Amino acid sequence: MPLHVPPAPAPALRSVLAALGSPTAVREARTPSLRTAQGPTSPELPLPVHVLDRITPEGTAPTRLAGWRFLIRSGERALAAADTMLTPDGWAFSHFFEGPYIASTERALRHAEAMPMPCQPRLLSVPELYMITLWLHRDCTDDGAEGPLAASDLLVPLAPAPPGIAAHRPHRVAELLAMLNHRLTPAPLLGSPA
Repeated sequence: MPLHVPPAPAPALRSVLAALGSPTAVREARTPSLRTAQGPTSPELPLPVHVLDRITPEGTAPTRLAGWRFLIRSGERALAAADTMLTPDGWAFSHFFEGPYIASTERALRHAEAMPMPCQPRLLSVPELYMITLWLHRDCTDDGAEGPLAASDLLVPLAPAPPGIAAHRPHRVAELLAMLNHRLTPAPLLGSPA
């Protein structure tokens, strides 16, 4: 399936390019692979990062755009990522990072490309569960900043996923939201009426 990657805001891309070109920003980053990269590095595959702050009892889940994430590629592989954030002055570089979500994101995107229907890739963060999913939004005409979770969208938990939730297994929105709602609902105390 063709992935329709929305274009990142130009100031977000410029801020990442400036950070990559800054020896101080790269040297102070907690990304050994970025500091020791051989050859040029480039920001690629900008993905809007949305945050799921809460799931309502009705199963709806309002999201908000929190930033844009760029995979930082050197040669054939992504070795780090760069996050940007919206400030009162516009989009600005936030930080570099590395870790298991980089390879997991690439793997999930490769699987998404093999699916039969076109979609727009996004990232959806669920802070309460320390979880990130690849959000495959079916409306490819959205700009990446807007567009709520739709019933036809798919969510693919990235590894490491919380216990009991399989990484890299696509879920319909309602299915995963029900699982997340169940995980976030406190268990009754012993001796409490059921």
